[in-house]
Amino acid sequence: EDNQKGEAKATAQPDVKESEEYKQLSDRLLRLAAEFDNYKKRIAKEEEQKSEFYKAEVIRKILPVIDEFEIAINAIGDQDSSKKGIELIYTNLMDALKSIGLRAVDTSGDYDPYKHEILMARESNEKPGKIIEVVRKGYMINDMLIRPASVIVAKDEQPKDAAQDGKKK
Repeated sequence: EDNQKGEAKATAQPDVKESEEYKQLSDRLLRLAAEFDNYKKRIAKEEEQKSEFYKAEVIRKILPVIDEFEIAINAIGDQDSSKKGIELIYTNLMDALKSIGLRAVDTSGDYDPYKHEILMARESNEKPGKIIEVVRKGYMINDMLIRPASVIVAKDEQPKDAAQDGKKK
């Protein structure tokens, strides 16, 4: 009877040492599961970033071809029969690139140092810093800048009195 009572006690109340060890192992298992989940998320994010980087590199190498297409389209007269074919090829190329996230940098409005490169500032009656001409288009793929837009921005016109004062000196 004493043996049966002792066995019943052992199964009813687990040893304190075993209970603590169970808690530690359970906690460790949960931490490992969380770490593994974070690892999988980090690897997925790194793979996505690599993919975006490689896309950007390929497009960066294609940009001179796009620029040359635009120059050719602008140089060919409207009467030239080959213009329509070149425009069609250019449109198909741009549609394919847009489908993977390519877009032109917005050049309307004011100069943005993160998206534009100033080639020159020209006197204008526009407010200073406003983009007045785009020399070369800039491009982005999703939120990554591939090439900044090269622009000419407005600067204040010098008053005629100040210009004459400069000549007299």
